Amino acid sequence: MGAPQATYADHSPRCYNRDVPTPESATHRELLASTEDSGTRLDRFIAANCPELSRTRVQELIEAGLVLINGTAAGKGSLHLRGGERITLDAPERPPLRAEPESIPLDILYEDDDIIAVNKAAGMTVHAGAGNHTGTLVNALLGRGQALARTGDALRPGIVHRLDKETSGVILVAKNDFSHAKLSDAFRSRTVKKTYIALVQGALKDEHGRIELAIGRDPIHRTRMAVQRKNWHGGEITNLREARTDWRVLARIADTTLVEVQLHTGRTHQIRVHFSALKHPVVGDILYGAASELRMGKTTLPPLGRNFLHAAKLAFAQPRTGEQLELRAPLPSELHNFLQTLSAAAGDDPRRIDAALAGYL
Repeated sequence: MGAPQATYADHSPRCYNRDVPTPESATHRELLASTEDSGTRLDRFIAANCPELSRTRVQELIEAGLVLINGTAAGKGSLHLRGGERITLDAPERPPLRAEPESIPLDILYEDDDIIAVNKAAGMTVHAGAGNHTGTLVNALLGRGQALARTGDALRPGIVHRLDKETSGVILVAKNDFSHAKLSDAFRSRTVKKTYIALVQGALKDEHGRIELAIGRDPIHRTRMAVQRKNWHGGEITNLREARTDWRVLARIADTTLVEVQLHTGRTHQIRVHFSALKHPVVGDILYGAASELRMGKTTLPPLGRNFLHAAKLAFAQPRTGEQLELRAPLPSELHNFLQTLSAAAGDDPRRIDAALAGYL
């Protein structure tokens, strides 16, 4: 049987599988753009009308030449539709992701028979996921022949907590199932003390404070988290979870504030979301409203290229012996250099900032 016609009386788009007797037919979709879709980006149009495909997956298919417009490869997802286009796409199933060993240098802060602590660099993802399966922390650990706990998801062996890709600092990994269970319980019961250093935009009014705002994933902007009860489009956020962040000021530099942060819960993007909610986003965090570059009077600072957020200290009990351990990751050079540049532009003494960061450099 031939493919069904993609013309409908209401001219609304459809996404469906072609009824053809070939093994690959289950991966084939066809769409017809209406005049109402004129001006819509191609990748947004496909993702909206094929909800089983994420926008990231749609962009992958376009880049692979698997999306055709009127029989011609689309080329790029940013193309704007005019209306009336016939769009066909093949979306073969991805091969299952696996955690693969890779030879990647790591900065090991501590290691014993049960655990290993790494000073993760900004830009490194903790474990494989959609659209990202190489260069991860897990791959690097496996690449050094590291035995890791196998409890839980096979893509994240040994992982008991995470850091955002653009956040650097201490991350703890379990080598065996026993330590994985004990550390997971410790994080869940909040007996692990997590200390971060962050630079936020604007001058915080007080010297210390506590942020207690529940956090949930925004149903429209799926890469973002939110604290408000309603998202930007008025829809309700129904998956809110309690979150608490304590902070104290270390130094004020022009129109920024350097803070030490105690994280009492571990929600996704928690520090970033909480400070954004205070209208003081983390410097460099464009996703949550930070400026793309800072200006000090007539001086524009070079873009930081990452979030100014660093997991500086982790205090916990060794899972087998109960010995109290405190692990520190010094502030990365790119963050320290940024503070020095910022201080100089503000006419401040960089030594004052170093003194405020005693114990973290």
